Amino acid sequence: MKLDFWQVTDDPVEKVVALIARRVLGEGERVLVVAADTEQRAAIARALWEAGPESFLANGEADSPGADRQPILLAPEPDPANGASHVILADGTFRECTGFARVFLLFPPDLAPAARQAWRAVDGREGLERAYFAQEAGRWVKKG
Repeated sequence: MKLDFWQVTDDPVEKVVALIARRVLGEGERVLVVAADTEQRAAIARALWEAGPESFLANGEADSPGADRQPILLAPEPDPANGASHVILADGTFRECTGFARVFLLFPPDLAPAARQAWRAVDGREGLERAYFAQEAGRWVKKG
């Protein structure tokens, strides 16, 4: 499993979620977006739908009818009802996520100490590949 830590400093989380989701869908995979807060999930859903007339990203809530058919599913917990292979932890809170090919932890600078703690907690796990990304001048740069 790949575990990516993305420190979000320049863009709103919703924009970063859309960026990652577009890439995942482009690979023919599905994605689960996790955020405990209902309002944050609603903001992410709006940003995905409003990405543009030719490029909107269809999505739905985990508790809605047809959730299993959604290419992008939003949920409060990492339960991939849509069969997602990738999960985005959009609220900055690390959770154990088993059964995914790739996990993205998005966190703002004020949650960096918790992200560092999560980084250390998974150190040495077999089959886990970690990476850290930061925004620099509007670009994502791999730092570690």
